[in-house]
Amino acid sequence: MSNTFGHLFTLTTFGESHGAAIGGVVDGMPAGIDIDLDFIQQELNRRRPGQSKITTARQEPDRVELLSGVFEGKSTGCPIGFIVRNENQHSQDYENLRTAFRPSHADYTYLKKYGIRDHRGGGRSSARITISRVVAGALAKLVLRHFGIEIQAYTSQVGPIALDRDYRRYDLSLTEQNVVRCPDPEKAAQMEQLISEVKAEGDTIGGVITCVIKGCPVGLGNPEFGKLHAELGAAMLSINAAKGFDYGDGFDIVTRRGSEVNDAFRSENGHISTTTNHSGGIQGGISNGEDIFFRVAFKPVATLLQPQDTVDVEGNPTTLTARGRHDPCVLPRAVPVVEAMAAIVVLDQLLSTNGLF
Repeated sequence: MSNTFGHLFTLTTFGESHGAAIGGVVDGMPAGIDIDLDFIQQELNRRRPGQSKITTARQEPDRVELLSGVFEGKSTGCPIGFIVRNENQHSQDYENLRTAFRPSHADYTYLKKYGIRDHRGGGRSSARITISRVVAGALAKLVLRHFGIEIQAYTSQVGPIALDRDYRRYDLSLTEQNVVRCPDPEKAAQMEQLISEVKAEGDTIGGVITCVIKGCPVGLGNPEFGKLHAELGAAMLSINAAKGFDYGDGFDIVTRRGSEVNDAFRSENGHISTTTNHSGGIQGGISNGEDIFFRVAFKPVATLLQPQDTVDVEGNPTTLTARGRHDPCVLPRAVPVVEAMAAIVVLDQLLSTNGLF
């Protein structure tokens, strides 16, 4: 099982949803970076459970403990080890999952691949494992500040309720002003109402997160197998419940003509830019200096609090009604995870680009 992501800036994760702790080791962190522990904790607070009535009721403080790689408030260049302890497991809620497979969950595939599985909250397949990604992403953001690179994700769709695809139409600073993390207050209220209704039915719903990266220099990414959009896509599709990724105009572009979507170049005071940005800031797999923007589609959470037909580990038909505390929609808590993975990829690419460090 591969538990390491990245090339030069790497994250190795460990832990299970109902184990003692979630943790990781970040390697490749540049030395001399001010480590703002309050900022890292703030990022974790955006992801933690129990933060609103439309998220899981599991109550976890998710306090991060840095174990190594930091001295007198600065990174030393050595690996940064960290843990976040689990404190509010209700493992007994999952006893009925010991011998039954949840539809569309990882229960069956994990058991067939490894011959053993942790039925308590899904073990390694639980979204709680994304804690490690958020810590690593926060560390990466601390480095990206030095380059003026900003990353902002937001909920752009829940079920049929969707924002316009053009992120420039919205004040993204409003994203954290509501529990859905949507920069349109009116649409946010509609999304929250829909999620509440779905939750009351014991059901779940999916949606889309949009992410915008500003300030990336020209030259990140490689022209063949290390394309920047491929690295971002791999990062996003590794997130629990992620089902799709597109960047720039994405799939919408297939119905249009090249004369409509080609990004014309212009030069002003020796600075070359594009008049439009249908490419989403990436051309030929390499950043071109424009805003990078992409979308990630998330499926409805697989664990439903209503009866579902399934089979047990012996293949016998059965009906399963899951118990426990689960999100009716992953979108609000997935926003900081999307940002974190984007930050990890961008910093990894910066470290891989000659002359930037």
